[in-house]
Amino acid sequence: MTSTVVVGAGIIGAAIAYELQRRGRVVTLLDRNEPGTGASFGNMASIAVTEFMPASRPGIWAQMPKWMLDPEGPVRIRPSYMPRLMPWFVRFLAASRPSKLRALEAAGAALCRRVHEDLDALLAETGLRHMLSQEGCLSLYADDAEFRADREHIEILDRFGFRYEVIGANAIRDLEPALTTKIGKAVLFPDNRSIADPHKLVVAIADKFQALGGSVDQGEAVGFEHGESDISAVVLRDGRKIVADEVVLAAGAFTGCLSRVVGEPIPLETERGYHTQLTEPGISMRHSIIWPARAFMVTPTAGGIRVGGTVEMAGLDAPPDYRRAKVLVKRAREALPELQAHRASEWMGHRPALPDTVPIIGPSARRKNLWYATGHGHLGLTYAATTGRLMADLVTGVQPPVDMKPYRVDRF
Repeated sequence: MTSTVVVGAGIIGAAIAYELQRRGRVVTLLDRNEPGTGASFGNMASIAVTEFMPASRPGIWAQMPKWMLDPEGPVRIRPSYMPRLMPWFVRFLAASRPSKLRALEAAGAALCRRVHEDLDALLAETGLRHMLSQEGCLSLYADDAEFRADREHIEILDRFGFRYEVIGANAIRDLEPALTTKIGKAVLFPDNRSIADPHKLVVAIADKFQALGGSVDQGEAVGFEHGESDISAVVLRDGRKIVADEVVLAAGAFTGCLSRVVGEPIPLETERGYHTQLTEPGISMRHSIIWPARAFMVTPTAGGIRVGGTVEMAGLDAPPDYRRAKVLVKRAREALPELQAHRASEWMGHRPALPDTVPIIGPSARRKNLWYATGHGHLGLTYAATTGRLMADLVTGVQPPVDMKPYRVDRF
């Protein structure tokens, strides 16, 4: 039987490993840590099917100078990291060309159209349907000016046929009574549902994977044994080697380190994200909320309420700056005045970010038995079940239901 090593036990790697094991592969799920303890531990628990727009677009560029000068702004680049970031940033700028934007929007929309079909199948097969909420997400606007500033988002959703509903002030508080009366308008995204606990979801999928005969191994992949065109084993830092007929790299922001080992560099950066988990928030919520003008998100998850958002570009090694998390809580209180933060924990994690916002899902261009699934950015949880399905199709030789050319590793 064919042996496969999936490197990375976050939500992407766990979904791929489960699907491949289910299809008859003998799979080892490998990670330096326990499953679900990386970026998947602290994401905002959102199945955000409406959030596929490329990050590099005119509306964002117009706000960047203001954000960069604001120490509490939603985007922060540590000055010492700027020289190393420049090659990525040039590609980020190139992705904002109007002709390029349309293609990138279409690539994101193609994945998001499949999300609920693939996620529902995965949750049904694993007995985990109870982890998906039935409520959507509210996007908040203080006034018509804020709403108009976000009009580009709505126009993209219209173009690709995603559902939304514009609602007024009274209806907003009927849905979420804890919201401030300063919110004048909102958009309800009914399909942007949330997960009861994203860490527990990864652990549960990994458990189901093992129940099918898969194995979970803890160790840090640092290299490979290979011939002229294929890989024969994954080499670990502790000296062990895991023999493999196939290797899938799904190690999030750390995938780039391994791709360079095989001579296939990927322009992969980490968008460091922060959250604060409030265990006694003093309020209840049914929906997740986002406030685009304030650049934060609040989700009821993990037994409490989670406040997150922000982007920090500082690489994989710099220590966290938890002032970012505190700013998010301060902004969340603008929307939820009675929100309590006396029982809280703070977290920082590494989102894997590609300059064009479209993930890499597909085969290596250099090694015939190497595959990539990385660069999902803010949509790792959203894209996980679909990535698992598509990657399993590709690895097992089944024609995927999506044109995979936009997600190839050598597009850069």
